[in-house]
Amino acid sequence: MKYLKTIIIILFFSFLFLSCSASTTSFAVIKIQGSDTMLRLTERLAEEYMTKNPGVSIYVEGGGTASGIRALINNQVDICTASRTLQPEEAKLLADYYKSVGMFYLIAKDALTIYVNPSNTVDNLTLTDLKKIYTGKITNWQQLGGTDLEILPIIRNPNSGTHIYFKEHVLGGDDYLESVESVATTSDMIDEVLSYTNAIGYGGIVYDTEAKAVKIDGIAPSEDNSRNDKYPITRYLHFFTTNTPRGEVKNFIDWSLSAEGQRIVKLQGFIPLFGVSY
Repeated sequence: MKYLKTIIIILFFSFLFLSCSASTTSFAVIKIQGSDTMLRLTERLAEEYMTKNPGVSIYVEGGGTASGIRALINNQVDICTASRTLQPEEAKLLADYYKSVGMFYLIAKDALTIYVNPSNTVDNLTLTDLKKIYTGKITNWQQLGGTDLEILPIIRNPNSGTHIYFKEHVLGGDDYLESVESVATTSDMIDEVLSYTNAIGYGGIVYDTEAKAVKIDGIAPSEDNSRNDKYPITRYLHFFTTNTPRGEVKNFIDWSLSAEGQRIVKLQGFIPLFGVSY
């Protein structure tokens, strides 16, 4: 009987200890969805943050900026990653649902880079050249000083923020030429450009690639040229939230903007908002 009482007492205090431990241990889940351009960057930021904060789980998905904004509006995610700003109809939906157009945070800069096959002799294009290529007014590389080959333009899919950004800032709102091939990610774009000697594509800046990044208006898509806004197609990459973030969501965003977070931005090949060292 005495032995049984001892076991009961031990079990009671064990339960009490576990209950207290559970009540004092905080766990948080952050859901992020959006830009395929930002997917690897966001995954790396999440991995590093979770390592430093074991009580936090961060789930990251791509799918494109538009899908991320829809998920944000439908309250399915805490953060939407976006390679462009909100469209008017998206801002209206946010306002209708949350009585606010939400909050946005500049996380990094990106040189929207024009890629061609390494065998292509064309090294420089103007913004006007790009518009004419992607609207079907220039169709042969010989027209641009290159080899007599039909140009194969490749675009990002319509769900991509990069697709919309390029249409707005390079095509001036004009439509892409019809029957053009589209791909989901910058990696897919580069694969296509490397596969076809006559191809041209665009996407986020990638330094470790065999594809050739051409100059635009004589300016290379370098870190310095982008940070100083000299490169003509420089853009910001964003985090969007429905309202002012709190708790671990706020902590994660703040950390992403810290020197530690911006160092990861640099390591992932994008341009940090301020100078950081490896």
